[in-house]
Parts: sequence; structure tokens; C-alpha cells
Amino acid sequence: MRPPHGGRGIVVGESDKARVSDGQMRDRGARSIGRGDTTGEHVQSLRRSTGLFSLADAARRNKEAELARATEIAAEAAASGLDEDAVFDSTSVRPLSQLRPVPPLAGVTARDLARPVPPLRPVYDPFSARRRQMPAWLVRYTASLVAGDLLAVVAAVLAALALAGATTVAVGTALALVVLWPALVTMSGGYAERRLGAGGDEFRRVLLSGVLAVAVLSTSAVVFSLPGLRAFVLVGAPVATGLSLLGRLVLRNRLHGARRNGSMTKQVVVVGREIAVADLVRRLRRDPAAGLTVVGACVPDPRNAGLLAGEGVRVLAGMQDAVAALEAVRADAVVVASASETAGQYLRDLSWRLEGTNIEILVAPGLVEVAPERLQVRPTTTFPLIHVREPEFRGMRRVVKSVFDRCLATVLLVLGAPVFLLLALAVRCTSSGPVFYRHRRVGMRGQEFELLKFRSMVVDADQQVEQLMALNEGNDVQFKMRRDPRVTKVGALLRRSSLDELPQLINVIRGDMSIVGPRPHVTREVEQYGPDMHRRLLVKPGITGLWQVSGRSNLTWDESVELDVRYVENWSLWLDLRILWRTGRAVLRASGAY
Repeated sequence: MRPPHGGRGIVVGESDKARVSDGQMRDRGARSIGRGDTTGEHVQSLRRSTGLFSLADAARRNKEAELARATEIAAEAAASGLDEDAVFDSTSVRPLSQLRPVPPLAGVTARDLARPVPPLRPVYDPFSARRRQMPAWLVRYTASLVAGDLLAVVAAVLAALALAGATTVAVGTALALVVLWPALVTMSGGYAERRLGAGGDEFRRVLLSGVLAVAVLSTSAVVFSLPGLRAFVLVGAPVATGLSLLGRLVLRNRLHGARRNGSMTKQVVVVGREIAVADLVRRLRRDPAAGLTVVGACVPDPRNAGLLAGEGVRVLAGMQDAVAALEAVRADAVVVASASETAGQYLRDLSWRLEGTNIEILVAPGLVEVAPERLQVRPTTTFPLIHVREPEFRGMRRVVKSVFDRCLATVLLVLGAPVFLLLALAVRCTSSGPVFYRHRRVGMRGQEFELLKFRSMVVDADQQVEQLMALNEGNDVQFKMRRDPRVTKVGALLRRSSLDELPQLINVIRGDMSIVGPRPHVTREVEQYGPDMHRRLLVKPGITGLWQVSGRSNLTWDESVELDVRYVENWSLWLDLRILWRTGRAVLRASGAY
């Protein structure tokens, strides 16, 4: 037999001859039935033929399947240029252990095939990567935190021992607390690098450590019936927590001061589209306390990055060469600002290539003026989602803020009444005109109100603005002069110390203003608002705010808008308290006050 596709002859074995004989016997039995033979010999022959009929039919089908398979293999061998004799054995059936023939590779020589195959390994091997050392300043800063916590817990246990007495249980508890306090802070994440220097998570971790210490001491006092531990529960652990928080606050202020001077920062490379990179660079420069110094950028088209050249940012390479650029400048972190359709794949590949190098990957999600407290990561099976909580413009928290503002304003007016009278007399006696300066301002939801201030200028100061506009030292919208000829001698002192704004406490009691809020603008400034700036009208203006503690008159208009919108979007009672704390320092420094 020959295959239908023209292959070489296929050998038919003895088993095939036996199966052909079986077919002939089946045909002979059928013919006997047709002739109607009824003899015993014919009956026995018919029974044998009927029994063999099914076996012969099954054998024929199996043989046809084998021949069809052999024909297919022969065709594959002919197409691959192989010898069928080398492919098939004497039974014309390929063994199951034999592999399907593969066409030869074009251009592959015998020398190439003789080369040893390298062992399989991942494309990016984190175990063989050269790990970057932690910056020296970060090591010293972390050591300072540990030393501060040890001093805090030593002072706390000494105070507890003074109350409990130097008993065996008390001394043992004191030694255990001194040893375990840094361990508790470590387990709570109080020394984690990502929490140091920014945000309130570092302080929350210390508070968590204090709660754990109180819980352990209280449980031990009850379970083991040790009344001597009460002093450590009531004094030791709380004092250690408070002193640790105070020490960290002092160290953070020193860290921010050093960062404003350009030291104790991380060197970062920003990667992404040029316009996104430029915007991110400007924002990082306005926030030196973040501790990220941009040393270069990687963009899709490094040869035509004129926007970054205008910002004074060195373009290191293209985005595909970001890893080599990071190594070249010895960067500590990479900030990804890309927002393209391939950003996810690029970020995953970049993270794989940086595994094991100790180089941080920071991702800018593209959310502007959104505080971390409003963000929550919501995981899915394949990718994380960022949930952005809605700002609060109504509800119980707003009622609490209103009550807090009016109560605080009333207390300050009562306590500051003598100072109030002295300043009023000084204004009245040194220049002609009223004590208070009244001016129309735009408040919440665009409603105008009459703002009160101690008069610090001559009476007709508003009529002289047009004449002095050419000497404006403020921003594009607000008129400011460092040496304004309209300011009186007492007025200069009041402006520099911000005491001229004390009468605005009356506006707070009236409900026109808040203690903390956006800056109250005049109608001329509101008319130049953009869509984003109109959001500041959703809340009451404040006596102080982010604008006052961040530079005041030294800010540009865009920076003022950004700060006001940031406050409106992320308002909270905790933020108000932080701004009030920073206001005292800003007033003492008189930064931007003129």
C-alpha cells in the first residue's frame, strides 16, 4: 500500500494479512446465508463468521486510522525535509515516546547547536542586584529618634519609681519598660523610613505603642496581682509616650529646617511626560519639607525637552533608559509622573528592574490638592483603586467648627480686652481718623460683609491705590508694597505683628468669618477668579490660614490660590489646630508681613 499523498511505500505486516483473512471469512459467512444452507456444517460456519464479524470490523477501522495517521506523519516529514525511514518503524506506526518532527531553524549552523545552553534565570534578578546604601543623614536621624525614645522612657520610669518606690517588682518593670519601649515603637512602625519627616502617621505609631504598653502593664497588674504596676500604668507609659512625641516633634522641626537649607534630602529622578514632570518639579520645589531634591528627569523625547530646560532640570535620558540614569546620578528614589495608556506596564517593568537596589519608587497619582487623609486604597484582584473621599461642607463637623470658632473668639476678646484698648488709643492718638478700618469683603457663597481691622493707613488710602499701582510689589492681583507711604508709624508696627487683624474676632462672633480659613478677598480680586478659585467661596474666610503660615504677601497669586483651595478641599479640625500652632511662629517671625 502507498499513502495517498505520494509518500514512500508503507510495509504491511503479518497482522494485516490476518485481518484480511478475517474479512474474507465474514464475506463467506454472508454468502452462506444468502444461499439458504441449513446443514449443521453451514450453521456452525455461520456462527463462527457472525462471532468474527465484529472483531474483523473493529480491526479494519483500527487499521484505517493507523494508515491515516501514518499518511499525516509522512506528509509532515516530507514538508520538513526528513527521511520517512528515520521517522517510521517497521510497523508504520510512530511510537508514543517519539516527538513530533520540528522544522529546522533557518541560518543555524552546527557550531551554534554545539554551544552550551545557559541556565534559566529571571530577566531581572533581585538577588544579584547591587543594593544601594541608606543615606548617612537618614542613619543619623533614625539613631537620634531611638536615642530620644530611650531618654523619654528613662525619664518616665524614674518618675514612676518615685511614686511606686524602689521595690523588686518596680525595678524589674522599669528595666523591662526601658528595653521594650524601643521594641514596641519598632513593631508599631515608628522608625519606618516612609513615615519619617512628613505626615502624622509617625506620631500615630508612637501613640499606638503607648496604648500597647498601657494594655500590657494593666493586664499584668490584674493577672499577677501586682499593685506596684499602677504607677507605670498611670505615669510611666503615658509620660514615655508624651516625651517621645515631644522629642520627635523637635527632631522633625530640625529636619525641616535642614531641608529648607538644602541638606538631609533624597536625590530623586522624575520620570514621565514632560508637562507632567515640569508640574511635579515645581510642586516639589515649593515644598522643601518633603525632602525630595530633583537631580534630573527622563522623558519620552529627551532631545526636545525645552520646558524642562526652562525649569533648570537636567534631562538625563529617555524613559526606557531610566534605570541607567538612576545609577549614573546615584539617585535615592524615582518619581513616576507618567499618565499615558502604557503607564501601568511601564511602572511594573520599572519596579522589577529596581528590585533589590533599595531605590524607592514613588508614584504621583495626578490628584491635585488632595490630602492623604482623603485617600484610601481599595484593592481588586488585578490592580488597586484609589478612593477619594468627598470634602465636607456640611454636617456635624461644620457645626463643631462654628461653635469652636465663636467660643475661641469670645475668650480671646475677653482676655485681650486690655491690649485691645491700648491699641485703639495708640491708633487714635497718633493719626487723625477712626480707630477701625471698615472694608467690604466677599465671604461664603459670595455674600459681602464688612471686615474690621485697626486702621494702619491714612484716611484716604483707598483713593491712592491707582497712583501707586506702578510700584506694586505684590502678585498679579493683590496690591502690596514693602514701603507703602500710606502706612502710619503705629500702623507699620501693627502690620508687622499682625495685631491690626484682632478686630476680626468680632467678625467671627457675628458669623461672617472663621478663625481659620481662606484669605478674605475684595470684590476686585474675586472678579479675576478662575474656576478653581471659586471653590474658596464654599467656606467662610478666616483670620489666619495656610496662606498666612506659608509666606503671606511673599506668595504669588497661583500659590495663594493653591493654598486656599487646598484648605477648602482638605479641611479638618486637626488641620485648624495645626494652622493655629504655626500662626504663632509666623507672627513672631513676621515673615511676609508688610
